[in-house]
Amino acid sequence: MRAVMRALRWPAGLRAALGVGALIAYMALSTRLMAAQASAPWTLALVLGPLALAIVGGVWRAGLHRLAGVVAVVIVATAAAISARTASSAQLLYLAQHAGVHAALAAWFASTLRPGHVPLIAQFAARVHGLTELPPAMAAYTRATTVAWVAYFMAMAAASIALYAWAPYRAWIVFANFFTPIGVALVMLGEHLLRYRLHPEFERIAIADAWRAWQQHPAPRSPRNPDPDSLRRTRHHG
Repeated sequence: MRAVMRALRWPAGLRAALGVGALIAYMALSTRLMAAQASAPWTLALVLGPLALAIVGGVWRAGLHRLAGVVAVVIVATAAAISARTASSAQLLYLAQHAGVHAALAAWFASTLRPGHVPLIAQFAARVHGLTELPPAMAAYTRATTVAWVAYFMAMAAASIALYAWAPYRAWIVFANFFTPIGVALVMLGEHLLRYRLHPEFERIAIADAWRAWQQHPAPRSPRNPDPDSLRRTRHHG
């Protein structure tokens, strides 16, 4: 624990460099194992483990402890069954994870575009800027950005399936392990630059500041648009 606390006090640049290095090492190791030993237990644990832990942890934090245990058992049993079968079974599981995660993200973002709901990027912007109501220009921009992310995730899911079906398996591995994080980073960087080119009046927020604000501000209790009367009361009391 003391070592962890000391590491948290390292300069931000050093922590970022170590994080990038660890990510590159993970991607390289995953690529090598997925190509050479797709159905090996250690490969399944390395590739599927982070998502499995995230799912079980999310269910546990939701207070559904028994369900979290059931989900954990199902995941372990599925991985054990796959490891005893052919490499193609494991490869299909990797495809299901990659395409499925992107499809799920697309569905999540798209669900917030329904009438009466606040687009997900608008929720994020409100939290970062500490606002209860976004200015009209920012509300329109964040809605369009949410739509763009839906399109990106859908395109990634479709590209993943198409590459797996018609390209060599190794090409799909490189796409899944390397292009996925690089693609997300490029889209985020492009959106950041485009935002202030189209709307120089928006308050400039550094990525690190945005992340801290996202952690510090509580999430909204309801995804629906707030009642205008409640917003007026909030501004009045503020």
